[in-house]
Amino acid sequence: MSCRENAHGGAQSGTIRRLNSPIWGDGAGCSEVSSIRRIKEVKRAIIREHSKPNNFRAFTQVLTTFGCLALLWWFAALSVAVSPWLTAAVVFLISLFTLRVFALMHECGHGSLFRTQSLNRAFGFALGVVAGMPQYVWSQNHNFHHVHNGNWEKYRGPYTTLSTGEYAALSSAQQYMYRWKCSILGTPIAGFIYLIFNPRFTWLKGSIEFACHVIRRKIAQPTGSMHSHATSFKARYWKSTKEYRHMAWNNLVLITVWVLMCFALGTSLFFKVYLISLSLAGAAGIVLFTVQHNFKHSYATDGQCWDCDIGAIEGTSFLVLPAWLNWFTANIGYHHIHHLSASIPNYCLIACHNKYKHLFSDVSRLRLAHVYGSLKYILWDTQARQLISVAEYRHQISEVREARCDQARSAIPKA
Repeated sequence: MSCRENAHGGAQSGTIRRLNSPIWGDGAGCSEVSSIRRIKEVKRAIIREHSKPNNFRAFTQVLTTFGCLALLWWFAALSVAVSPWLTAAVVFLISLFTLRVFALMHECGHGSLFRTQSLNRAFGFALGVVAGMPQYVWSQNHNFHHVHNGNWEKYRGPYTTLSTGEYAALSSAQQYMYRWKCSILGTPIAGFIYLIFNPRFTWLKGSIEFACHVIRRKIAQPTGSMHSHATSFKARYWKSTKEYRHMAWNNLVLITVWVLMCFALGTSLFFKVYLISLSLAGAAGIVLFTVQHNFKHSYATDGQCWDCDIGAIEGTSFLVLPAWLNWFTANIGYHHIHHLSASIPNYCLIACHNKYKHLFSDVSRLRLAHVYGSLKYILWDTQARQLISVAEYRHQISEVREARCDQARSAIPKA
């Protein structure tokens, strides 16, 4: 069986050939585009050439972003006395710079922004506080996505994309809620939950559960050591003591910053600007991440036929953005390069793409006008090994029903 059928169509689609080279493992019959072979041959050279972090460029990116964000918060305080429309414009700009903060935090998690891990850890933590996200914990989960990109048995994206079978098993109301959750209308709420609510809630709930567990164990076994009681706790929200420490410090520092900002700007103004700007930044980030992997007939296979480089090329889009938006997103639109190797810094992604763009003819190119349509691809067709829209799923169901009706009619003996 073919690993994946040609589903892109038109100018974006390459010719799919059966490759029997050992590069494909046991030659079990997985077929793919010929460009994947060429990419595999030069991948190491690409990484060696472009995985060169530059501390000066990294410091410049981080410090200018922090500086602009600080100025915008000052303008937000001044704008209240001038016009609510001016305040709204400042909030929009704060959202864009917060999105950039998150993108730079993401890169620190890959260890690719700065040359040394100590700088990536230190600035990653600071960027995480500003973005509202415990950076170390987030990066561990995000790296799992990179390791399994395109293998939808392992990772289903931020919306936990359902397979067609799972969607069919839902009630009509549940299907409606799933479609709404994945729509662009739900992204500001998703952004609020993702950046503001969830990191605080999971830390508080987990900490309370941990404290209650230790107290119960101490009462039941007073002679046992506190260390033994603590290590017996099975955490739901962190995988190690290190992750919990990062969650705790992120939240404690962030809450301290909240208190200081309330004193400086006033509680009402601060939280209005903060909640709206972070929710919008989170919404934009979720949309960006989603369309980089959920688009028309994106590569979505199971573990049997999965290949990481095919996932980078056919399971990842090239989001062609205006230059100013590339700046705010730290060039993350060049996502196919990022998935070939996360060690390539954001300031090297464009040069890498331009030099090797002849290899990326099979990467799906999306523009801003395509984003809304791409968000409709929210179902995993496990048979075709690709993502499809609800409309395509309904068409499939309709065709199956018609085929069954035709079969039933043909079985009726003619008079």
